[in-house]
Amino acid sequence: MKSLCLAAVLVLTLVPAAHAQKRQHDPLAAARAGTLNLKSAAALVVEQDGARVFYAKNVEAVMPIASITKLMTALVVLEAELPLAEPVVISEEDVDAIKRTRSRLKVGTMLTRGDLLKLALMASENRAAAALARAYPGGTPAFVAAMNQKAVELGMWRTRFVESTGLSSDNVSTARDLAQLVGAAYRQPVIREYTTDSSYTVELSSGRRLQYANSNRLVRSPSWRIGLSKTGYISEAGRGLVMQAQIAATPVIIVLLDSWGKLTRIGDANRIKRWIESKSSRQLAG
Repeated sequence: MKSLCLAAVLVLTLVPAAHAQKRQHDPLAAARAGTLNLKSAAALVVEQDGARVFYAKNVEAVMPIASITKLMTALVVLEAELPLAEPVVISEEDVDAIKRTRSRLKVGTMLTRGDLLKLALMASENRAAAALARAYPGGTPAFVAAMNQKAVELGMWRTRFVESTGLSSDNVSTARDLAQLVGAAYRQPVIREYTTDSSYTVELSSGRRLQYANSNRLVRSPSWRIGLSKTGYISEAGRGLVMQAQIAATPVIIVLLDSWGKLTRIGDANRIKRWIESKSSRQLAG
């Protein structure tokens, strides 16, 4: 445990220096990219078991990851085995003081931990993610420490978390590290279910119902077989997307970071899908 904590300190010490290398050259990119021209600043497409790298671009560049953070939030909640049926009340502490974003979860709203987890993962609800951290044993500071400890356990050496929502640009990682996170999160059935449901409705104690939609429109596409999905956006990070998906009978992990156009990450994901399917077809034909 002491060695892990020391490693965590070393990670937090080294990450800021790596952050300055956001646009560094990735030696794998030229070898792996071929004719696939993705618009995201950093991208990684790997076979889920790690056997093959299909595409790599700036995979070691450290950058803000926005709401992709919530995958680690979910891992910490689930691995702590906190009861998902336990009610949690939204408090003033959960209101976004970083970006001043709004939420339909008003202060005083009571939902189960499971509902908050689903809203955080599927609809990227920030107050839900903040409340999950606050309701953790030891509160938000203990929760953030657990997030960083889990990153060390997963070998996410260039990753740092300072809060549970992703609103802070100080939550940073790399495409390579996030592939590790996606692989770990995929092993949790609850995360697979919650991140791929297309919509969800919660009922408040007042009887009012709130309907939420998945922040990744691809989960509603019949042409995709997605096993895990998480989007992210803040201005410092651009638009990000991580997924586990089955493409041409191959389970893959896709990481797309710093996509500035509203549709760029979706376009990149579809380009990846067509490219892998095309490569598979050519191999079968050969």
